[in-house]
Amino acid sequence: MSSYVGVLVSDQWLQSQFTQVELRSLESRFISLKNQNGKVTVGDLPHLMAKLKAFRERYTEEEIKRILSESGSILFDEIDFEVFLRAYLNFQSQATPKQGGTKNSSSFLKATTTTLLHTISESEKASYVVHINSYLGDDPFLNQYLPLDPATNDLFDLAKDGILLCKLINVAVPGTIDERAINTKQVLNPWERNENHTLCLNSAKAIGCTVVNIGTQDLVEARPHLVLGLISQIIKIQLLADLNLKKTPQLVELVDDSQEVEELLSLPPDKVLLKWMNFHLQKAGYKKLVTNFSSDLKDGEAYAYLLNVLAPEHCNPYTLDTKDSTERAKLVLDHAERMGCKRYLTPKDIVEGSSNLNLAFVAQIFHQRNGLSIDSKSVSFAEMMTDDVQTSREERCFRLWINSLGISTYVNNLFEDVRNGWVLLEVLDKISPGSVNWKQATKPPIKMPFRKVENCNQVIRIGKQLKFSLVNVAGNDIVQGNKKLILAFLWQLMRFNVLQLLKNLRSRSQGKEFRDADILNWANKKVKSTGRNSQIESFKDRSLSNGIFLFVLLSAVEPRVVNWNLVTKGESDDEKKLNATYIISVARKLGCSIFLLPEDIMGVNQKMILTLVASIMYWSLQQQIKDAELSPSPATTATTATPDESPAPSVSGEDESSSLSGEVSSLSFDDATSDTTVSSVVENDGNPVEDESLNCKLFTP
Repeated sequence: MSSYVGVLVSDQWLQSQFTQVELRSLESRFISLKNQNGKVTVGDLPHLMAKLKAFRERYTEEEIKRILSESGSILFDEIDFEVFLRAYLNFQSQATPKQGGTKNSSSFLKATTTTLLHTISESEKASYVVHINSYLGDDPFLNQYLPLDPATNDLFDLAKDGILLCKLINVAVPGTIDERAINTKQVLNPWERNENHTLCLNSAKAIGCTVVNIGTQDLVEARPHLVLGLISQIIKIQLLADLNLKKTPQLVELVDDSQEVEELLSLPPDKVLLKWMNFHLQKAGYKKLVTNFSSDLKDGEAYAYLLNVLAPEHCNPYTLDTKDSTERAKLVLDHAERMGCKRYLTPKDIVEGSSNLNLAFVAQIFHQRNGLSIDSKSVSFAEMMTDDVQTSREERCFRLWINSLGISTYVNNLFEDVRNGWVLLEVLDKISPGSVNWKQATKPPIKMPFRKVENCNQVIRIGKQLKFSLVNVAGNDIVQGNKKLILAFLWQLMRFNVLQLLKNLRSRSQGKEFRDADILNWANKKVKSTGRNSQIESFKDRSLSNGIFLFVLLSAVEPRVVNWNLVTKGESDDEKKLNATYIISVARKLGCSIFLLPEDIMGVNQKMILTLVASIMYWSLQQQIKDAELSPSPATTATTATPDESPAPSVSGEDESSSLSGEVSSLSFDDATSDTTVSSVVENDGNPVEDESLNCKLFTP
């Protein structure tokens, strides 16, 4: 593999917003301007931005200068490359509405929530408030604050403590957050409030939200456009949750053969909703095709036909006869209300073509009455799609992990979406900058099959350069959708990413690669430092199923994060489930970005537990770096910090005079590696043969 590592910036979030191609191009422009002027100032940006392809047809230099002045920027202030990148993102987000919206079919999941002018839709805010009042009105803690008034800023005031957003996530995907981990006092201190928002953001990622543009401080300050952007994603995930063949097998009625079933599987939820809508509109005799949730629904006619075929008993004959669009929209909403749909939008929202609110309204109609039948064909297709439970859990984990990276493509169906190779190339470029030769890659839509093979061949080639175990694996295996091979490759990608993050924090690697055994040794050492005797031999140690070791580890890196009164002995399955659910929420509350499920801990899924422990280790080492930067003397920190004041209290049971380099350099490095290959995983039906003496050596290079 080439030694070139690409353009790197210190802010990981900022790095995630660009491909290497974009970074190289922007850096070249920035350096060129700096060489001309000696430095780059805010005043140089209008001229530079106006020359960029992304903006030259949308802005004049004067418009860019005006926007900068409105944002409070001082024109003579010197800026660095990262500030330039942030300005680029701000202008890009502002440019999207000028083009009529994003082309991404899952725009509500990928749309940026960072804008320069911070405008919000009052109609959407009112709709979300009504939704929150409806679904959380009976919550034991929130009922003292609800219902909220849509006409005020009550929503943003209540969101500042993080409790509302955490509860809303659990409404969207029940069980995501163990509510015992939420800090629910009447008055929270800054540390407790920050914990709630950290838990919220990591849990939002775990259900499929894109939160790369949002930080905990944004939520603490309740910045309206960011809060609404996050709430919008959460609510839409809830409303579109059943729009897939696994949860609603009746959807198979929309297609005629198995090939169309595969196409339906690959569609994002909003496209499935459009397909469902057009299916009923065709039966009702509607002549037009609805292709969006905005302009195609403005006149209200499509709604009238749809509701007439779904609920003819509530039909109003005047709905289609009226010539006034606003009046028709009002009759449509009256019809929907009679069939049990709650009124979340107004006739004005329909006439103005509010895409978010229209999508939510159609989704609500689907939930109330989808008009599909259950027949033998539905059952047979549903049985055909049944996956192994373990495969389904891993598919979910890798899909959510990919979406959390901030790549430009949103993955809806893992096994279908990776087959053209493009998504995998984007992931590789993200975790190993500069590794992808984009000149040899073809961007979707790809009509020629051999182009997909070319993409996937490059994926395999890069995997081998990264020392992945890919014996007898070719790009065509990915193109054909071999699930076991795809999962095996994605596990190696995720594992590589985790180990690279840890390696980047280590001061001296001495030429050694970071290995699973290092993480195991670190975890055992941390637990031992608390005075506990419990140790694990590997990440498949059956004693992990009760969760006690993981609780001790979490408590070791941050003593106050675990409430031991809530921890059970883990003797029965129910107790293990309670512990596992609490562990995941505590880890996210701490700041770990993880995607495993309680069942992964209970069943001791070594791959998922490895990622959990590695995430805890990464957080712990990061905190030590921050502590070292904030305090010249560790002893001073130990004597002056208090639990309520310190954002990163000292690690329990550790000699605080020890430095980060001392801790990581003391890790023992095991050069022994496993030769377990992808092919052997397939041959053994997904159960790899492993070295019992090592922890989770699956796919170790």
